[in-house]
Amino acid sequence: MIIERAELPVKEGMEDEFASAMRDRALAILGSAPGCISLRFGRGVESPSTFILLIEWDSVQAHMDFRDTEAFGEFASITRDFYADAPRMEHFDID
Repeated sequence: MIIERAELPVKEGMEDEFASAMRDRALAILGSAPGCISLRFGRGVESPSTFILLIEWDSVQAHMDFRDTEAFGEFASITRDFYADAPRMEHFDID
């Protein structure tokens, strides 16, 4: 199993709107991706403009394949204007 950890830096003042867009639309897109097992989404306590997304994938390839889909384009179109900087993503192999 693979865990993708993504830190999402959001523009100041847009945090609540971003959280709503994620919960109302974007998370459903991610959750329906082939190979996506589960996901969790949260907001920083000390840094409330930073959000975290934890996605459990059955493989790194499943994540890479998703990035080439129309659904990923839809996810990106919902989220991209909120980012203050590029999201930082990393994959972890979990036993």
